[in-house]
Amino acid sequence: MKKILVTGAVGQIGSELVEALRDKYGNENVVAAGHRTKPTEEMKEAGPFEFIDVLDKEEIESAVKKYNIDTIYHMGAILSATGEEKPQLAFRVNIIGLYNILEVGREQKLERIMVPSSIAAFGPDTPKENTPNETILRPTTMYGISKVSGELLGDYYFRRFGLDVRGVRYPGIISNKTLPGGGTTDYAVEIFYEAIRNKYYVCFLKEDSTLPMMYMPDAIRGLIELAEADINQLKHHSDFNLAAVSFSPGELVSEIQRIIPDFTCDYKPDFRQEIADSWPSSIDDSAAQDEWGWKPEFDLRRMTEDMIEKLRIKLR
Repeated sequence: MKKILVTGAVGQIGSELVEALRDKYGNENVVAAGHRTKPTEEMKEAGPFEFIDVLDKEEIESAVKKYNIDTIYHMGAILSATGEEKPQLAFRVNIIGLYNILEVGREQKLERIMVPSSIAAFGPDTPKENTPNETILRPTTMYGISKVSGELLGDYYFRRFGLDVRGVRYPGIISNKTLPGGGTTDYAVEIFYEAIRNKYYVCFLKEDSTLPMMYMPDAIRGLIELAEADINQLKHHSDFNLAAVSFSPGELVSEIQRIIPDFTCDYKPDFRQEIADSWPSSIDDSAAQDEWGWKPEFDLRRMTEDMIEKLRIKLR
């Protein structure tokens, strides 16, 4: 039976990943770990929880030994927008923190480490349309730089030490359960809350800023499917493009208005627009499709309908 540690477990993806992994492997076999943010009572009561600073290698090692961990999902990170406001913190958490995870994995001979990357690994020199898996990686944000470094480190530890490190380049993630924290695509979650509560939203990106996006159920399923894939079928390891749907704020507004006709939106781009402009508008994930059978389930319409249905219940 797998023994799994999830760092960043209180974050947007981590919180739902913990729930999915506990459903699959058993509550007692999945240890949720966060830094400072307190977990929900539900998360604490469902299974073990530890406070871990990924900058403290001894804390990571202690948890691995305590729970006999064989797999780590390393979700702890400083995201793109926060990373530009606090680049020194982003460097330490995203690069030094990952190095500590990999070193513990190497020393303790862990079975597998999952380290998600991001479309932030791309940059203004990268082809914008149908961005290929192998392409120019010259990001202009500290978050993006850290993600490129993470991909290279993961592949290095696989080749040099035989540590099975795997990862996907996530697009923007949309969830109806946990609010995002400091990302450039956060508008695509915030807009649903404001549409339901106030029928009005001010978007911090331009109306036509098309970006790759993904609904959380697909994001969670994709990462777990990659973790379970036969290593003999994988030609890539830490840098799989992962795609679902691409849309602009204007297109999302139109879909929301199908269900909430009196919803309106204004556009007032801020510093996050420059970050968005450096990212692709669509990505080619044929490597993930070919090597481990990846296929998304949610398009824009189905995602929008599900988000509004779930949030209307949540926000009553």
